[in-house]
Parts: sequence; C-alpha cells; structure tokens
Amino acid sequence: MAKTATATKQLSKGAKVVARTNLRDVPEGTPGRVQLVNGFAWTRYWVRFDNDVSIGSIDRKVLATADEWKRFKAGEPDVFGDAPVAADGDGGADAAGADGGAAGGGKATPSGTVVPQKLLDRSAAARARLGG
Repeated sequence: MAKTATATKQLSKGAKVVARTNLRDVPEGTPGRVQLVNGFAWTRYWVRFDNDVSIGSIDRKVLATADEWKRFKAGEPDVFGDAPVAADGDGGADAAGADGGAAGGGKATPSGTVVPQKLLDRSAAARARLGG
C-alpha cells in the first residue's frame, strides 16, 4: 500500500525540528528534537528545544523540519502546504477556520493551538451565569 501525503508529513522520535511560531518560552526559529510522538487521529509531539525548554502536545502545524525551514526562509511560496499559523493569537480566526465566531479572533495556547473567540465568549458567559 502506498504512503499517503499525511504519512510523509509525520515526524518520528529523534527528528530535528524548528519552531514555526513563537511558543511559550520558545522563539520562532528555535531548533529542537522530538522526544515523544503520541496520538492516533491527531498526532502530537513532545519537543525539547535547544534553549532547554520542553513543550508537550505540539501540533505538526507549528513544527518544521530543517529542510522546510530553509525553504521557507529562502522565500519559497507554500512551503508547508497549509494555512499560515497564527503567532501569539494574531489572526487567530484564520488559523482556527472560517467559522471562528462572529467576534472573530481567538487566543493561542502555550502549545500554539488557537482557541476560537466564540468558545472564549461562551466560557466567559457561563462563568458569569454561575457567578464566577
């Protein structure tokens, strides 16, 4: 059976990677190494970066291989083959999808995953109803 495009994008344990966006205590472009790969339907990575920071549950969208990073820095269009990743919550609705909520926006979590603004609004409304 032939490999799918998704399978070729997967990283393996020990793979050298670069952070595509600013993460908690890890600036964009910081190299690191995959320590653990977990998940079935949604593969997540635990990475130890060269600045001695380890972060878990990182999506593949916020990691690049050294070759992908070099091509991106050289200015090749659509190197990663996906939508741009929001850094620190800027443009979060674009990264989260078109239905990010009527208010738009969103907020990036420390692992780089974007929470749509409509979910943040729902949580705030629930806390207000419950008196918290």
